[in-house]
Amino acid sequence: MAALTTAPTVGLSETFSRLKLRGKRSSVLLFRFILSRNRQGIESLNQGGKYGTNFPEEPTDQYVAFIPYITAGDPDLSTTAEALKILDSCGSDIIELGVPYSDPLADGPVIQAAASRSLARGTNFDKIIAMLKEVVPQLSCPIALFSYYNPILKRVFGDRGPLDLLDCHQHRSLTCSPGCPLEETEILRKEASDNNIELVLLTTPTTPTARMKTIVEASEGFVYLVSSVGVTGARASATSKPVAVGFGISKPEHVKQVAGWGADGVIVGSAIVKLLGEATSPDEGLKELEMFTKSLKSALLC
Repeated sequence: MAALTTAPTVGLSETFSRLKLRGKRSSVLLFRFILSRNRQGIESLNQGGKYGTNFPEEPTDQYVAFIPYITAGDPDLSTTAEALKILDSCGSDIIELGVPYSDPLADGPVIQAAASRSLARGTNFDKIIAMLKEVVPQLSCPIALFSYYNPILKRVFGDRGPLDLLDCHQHRSLTCSPGCPLEETEILRKEASDNNIELVLLTTPTTPTARMKTIVEASEGFVYLVSSVGVTGARASATSKPVAVGFGISKPEHVKQVAGWGADGVIVGSAIVKLLGEATSPDEGLKELEMFTKSLKSALLC
């Protein structure tokens, strides 16, 4: 992991591998950046490496990564910055930070509402990056920055390509939902490859086994499993790649259940976004965030 030294940086999969060694236990495209800290601010977690090197080589019951999600700018970017620090201090292994988008079709009403509030306050990509440049050096865990693909597509084929988005060398990953068939991602895959971006594909427990194998073979780094159905038994026969499970996980008991399925990571989004968005004040929201995050993390350590 990038740190305050000149040591080589690594990707998310190696983060999972190191945790293991320590004995711890939709219809759109999403664009993911992985951010970490260094002397200059935001730096690549991986210079030459890949996501796949950051997860355990085999699934482990000893440790499951806790991955919270929040929406940038809700209720405001200052609160977002403090929320990132709290999530980090409470033991998050990776933090997903959503970039608000005006037409978030893949999200539920909670995250849609958060995105609308954030945009109404004037949040944009550049402001988010400016905030991260200040906060990331204070964090010990990586941040995955999520954006819908449409804004990214405009940059790719416009004046600014993906490499210019953060004005720094960034390890990048593109997450593609089942709603965009693998066969239609050829141009996208080439663009990603040309820019050292890993294409991470989504699948579901109900995806036919043959189709699932095709998807996971094409997915780089790890596989995002949509937990629309609480079954992951097909995982072992389909892929040895790390699997992070998200969607619909909102309580400590859910987190523990998903960990019991054998997932490498558990992603909690709407419950946290709702907590911050509906709090009586930003300070109250941050206090509730800390308590809730600790309860989720504890469920993984029991």
